[in-house]
Amino acid sequence: MMKERIVRAVAGIFVLTSILLAIFVNIYWLGLAGFVGLNLFQSSITKFCPLELILEKAGIE
Repeated sequence: MMKERIVRAVAGIFVLTSILLAIFVNIYWLGLAGFVGLNLFQSSITKFCPLELILEKAGIE
């Protein structure tokens, strides 16, 4: 699996988890979804994504 697809999958999992936690635990979990969205926006502009660095060091192409 390519890095880009892994990044998208992880971001989607984080957003969905954040929404579920906001519904069932505490509304402040939506901050996690906001952070993920902000990070995706930032990485689209700067082409820097911390998860890609982690995946590179793990040996994933």
